[in-house]
Amino acid sequence: MKILVTGGLGFIGSHTVVELQNEGFDVVVIDDLSNSSIEVLDGITAITGKKPEFEQIDLRDKAAVQAFFSKYNDVSGIIHFAASKAVGESVENPLLYYENNLGSLVYLLQGLQQKEKSHFIFSSSCTVYGQAEKMPITEDAPIQVAMSPYGNTKQIGEEIITDVANVSNISAILLRYFNPVGAHDSVMIGELPKGTPQNLVPFITQTAIGLREQLSVFGDDYPTPDGTCIRDYIHVVDLAKAHVTALKRLIDSKNADKVEVFNLGTGKGNSVLEVINAFEKVTGQKLNYKIVARRAGDITEAYADTAKANNVLGWKAELTMEDALASAWKWEKKVRGKE
Repeated sequence: MKILVTGGLGFIGSHTVVELQNEGFDVVVIDDLSNSSIEVLDGITAITGKKPEFEQIDLRDKAAVQAFFSKYNDVSGIIHFAASKAVGESVENPLLYYENNLGSLVYLLQGLQQKEKSHFIFSSSCTVYGQAEKMPITEDAPIQVAMSPYGNTKQIGEEIITDVANVSNISAILLRYFNPVGAHDSVMIGELPKGTPQNLVPFITQTAIGLREQLSVFGDDYPTPDGTCIRDYIHVVDLAKAHVTALKRLIDSKNADKVEVFNLGTGKGNSVLEVINAFEKVTGQKLNYKIVARRAGDITEAYADTAKANNVLGWKAELTMEDALASAWKWEKKVRGKE
């Protein structure tokens, strides 16, 4: 079965391609390389012994997407990662996010709904819950008014997919995940953002390696035990495996509804300062960090209730945050030639 992975050279996408190929799926990757590198293909190939097919396409180009589906008419499922994903940037440049994250989704669904039967896995986010009223967050938690245009694109994306699935042969699973971190244990692939990292862990590792002078901790006056924001940090390999489990669920027609929703996390929240302390303990590296003002769009805390993913999807996070931080540091050292 041929599966399209959009954004398949990105952080989560590349790890998911590895897991798909390890399970025997044929994979074709679309990536525009705007926040990834073509060298990631070599890493995937080195790990799995198989090079996925690759097309460099900007999914905002409707004609290019249509041409793709004409060329690859045997694609029967899509795992859709390709999207702009920085909360702060989305606040500053909302139209970029609406165009990139929603236009591309529409064009992909238009191509997929032409198939007799098709499967769609959507890379959603815990941001759809906004600042949830109760912790841990269940799939039944109310969808709050989005705190950022990025979060809003995930909410709207889920609505678009649901509307299309209701009137087509598409079955879908929306995976709302929390904060992916870490790298593959081979250290052949990992998180490598272009420019200034928007996520905590790559900023930590780049600061530790000397690429960044100082790590900014955005606010220490939140209503949390140490005043810093709390998130659910999940190892990217665990997250990747969940996408394969979800895809198999659709292929085997085990889904209870046309569109299902699962939270993917560890079920445990850690504050920014706890992550910093854990990194220092695991690696022996002291971090130069400074408390600065809060960042627009950030919520106080978010961590998952994982019961539905564990019991219905049949998936559970197995790796720890310490595992993730250790692998992220190994990856950073390899990338910078300091192994």
